[in-house]
Amino acid sequence: MSHQSDPELLVSLALRLKGFGEIDAISSVHALDNSVTQGALSAMIDENRCVMRQVEGIDKYVLTPSGREDGEKLLSAELDNSGARGAVQSGYNEFLALNPSMLQLCTDWQVVDDGSGEQKLNDHTDSAYDDEILERLGDLDLQVTRILIDLKEALTRFSNYPFRFGAALNKVLAGERDWLTKPIMPSYHTVWFELHEDLLATLGIDRASESTS
Repeated sequence: MSHQSDPELLVSLALRLKGFGEIDAISSVHALDNSVTQGALSAMIDENRCVMRQVEGIDKYVLTPSGREDGEKLLSAELDNSGARGAVQSGYNEFLALNPSMLQLCTDWQVVDDGSGEQKLNDHTDSAYDDEILERLGDLDLQVTRILIDLKEALTRFSNYPFRFGAALNKVLAGERDWLTKPIMPSYHTVWFELHEDLLATLGIDRASESTS
């Protein structure tokens, strides 16, 4: 049976993935009710595990160093207590094999060869070029969805990623091009980056040393 994570672990992890976020964005990662997120954040503030800052009148939250450290301990303990470490490690290995293809796809979406060997920004006037990239995206989406099926059978908290990927993909296919690579929004690449960071955080792997590990 899939393990159900504690709400404070979910909020702590979501805040790590967002870096600096407001309640709606933090809640969206694991489809939590805002009231649950607010309660967890309040407890974390009381324990100096996160702080709140107002930016243009909007409450935004960030983990403190001790909050990040405590979050890492919670993630490690959850893996051991749930028996999910093997499944997450396997999912991470499979995801890592896909990552170069996703990074190349995003580069190809953003720039094109101008015919002289130089690169220029993709103005998206070549529909055949864009369609080929979207076909590759569809294939990658199928592959990451298969990885997530196994991950969510181990830990329920991975179950919202297919929905988030699907929502972004549908936007892209409907012609809203920003939903593929634009940062600071739940674009396909943003969700991909967050899943990557989720796996790294869960397994206690430092992103900077990943390529040499």
